[in-house]
Amino acid sequence: MSDIQIIKVNNPRQRRRFLTFPWSLYRDDPLWAPPLLPERMKIIDPKKGVFFERGEADFYISRRNGKIVGTICAAEDKPTNQWRNKKICMFGFFEYIQDYQVFQALLQTVINWARQHGLDKLEGPFHLDYEDSYGVLIRGQERPPALMCGHSPPYYQEFMQRYGFQPARDANLAFAIDLIETPETQRVHRIAERLRERDKIHIRSVDMDHWDDELDRVFVLLQEALLWADNPIPWRRDALAEMLEPFRQIADPELVLFAEQDGQTVGWLPGIPNLNEAFIHVNGLRYPWNYLQLLWYMRRPFKSLTVKSVLVLPEYQKRGAAVLLFDEMAQHARAKGYQWADLSITSEDNPDTVQLATRMGAVEYKRWQVYELMI
Repeated sequence: MSDIQIIKVNNPRQRRRFLTFPWSLYRDDPLWAPPLLPERMKIIDPKKGVFFERGEADFYISRRNGKIVGTICAAEDKPTNQWRNKKICMFGFFEYIQDYQVFQALLQTVINWARQHGLDKLEGPFHLDYEDSYGVLIRGQERPPALMCGHSPPYYQEFMQRYGFQPARDANLAFAIDLIETPETQRVHRIAERLRERDKIHIRSVDMDHWDDELDRVFVLLQEALLWADNPIPWRRDALAEMLEPFRQIADPELVLFAEQDGQTVGWLPGIPNLNEAFIHVNGLRYPWNYLQLLWYMRRPFKSLTVKSVLVLPEYQKRGAAVLLFDEMAQHARAKGYQWADLSITSEDNPDTVQLATRMGAVEYKRWQVYELMI
């Protein structure tokens, strides 16, 4: 591997080269949705990225004969490691040509970084968070990804397994749910009608005029979810606010729903337009004219919604709160012309969500895997 050179990223020009490498890697893949480059530049900038308020990260470029052939990031999320009592090195932005030597050289760089920082396990891929485009795609390469979902070639899985990586947890899944009238959606609607007659769970739309109060309610639900999650990752309210702020600008309040009973928030389901239908056409906003393209595509009707979270308090899961939320969303979405909904990303070890999606006639169409390696 002597012809492979590893370079640490140290300035804005190198950061841009680091982030734009996937454009050459995926240039012949029509299903790849380029990430928004301005947002990614902010994420990996130590002076602007929210991750650097709590953790440490370094970025590396792999070159061969002067040409970039791969990238990787090594990071430690210090509060999360302390909370979980772990010594985990996150790795992400892991992109590489179909060359196992390049793969090895990049990983060895991260292993060296992890050992220097007193860490004993690799886990990833993650892009400095736990929500956006994480994991390796192991099923579903034939369809474009929905918003915040990753896309990768088949050899990524092969190389990870060959190196000795093991699944860090159960696979993460994406389901496609038809919003048109089907026997399944009609059956769910009948169940929801019976639940409305029997129970006192009320479904309401988000109140955009009191956004901070709504964020507090979502944060409480997330905190409750940590108490019964198998592999919890703690949330901070400021991180939640930052993640949801871009969606606040484009969300339709009728599709972001809360379930309540006796004044208590017991569930939350946010449906937002699948912006990847537009992003796949605008080249990641690399150039000024791409912004004009974005304006054009954002004016066109979206065919799909994406649902990134279904939060229901455990004691209300068996009382049908999630069914009521989904039925309400489906009715509003259908009236607005949406044809299908993407439900992603839910863990395979979350039987309630998987069972609910299946009952609604949903079909699994993508699967990702997060890996770990003891070092």
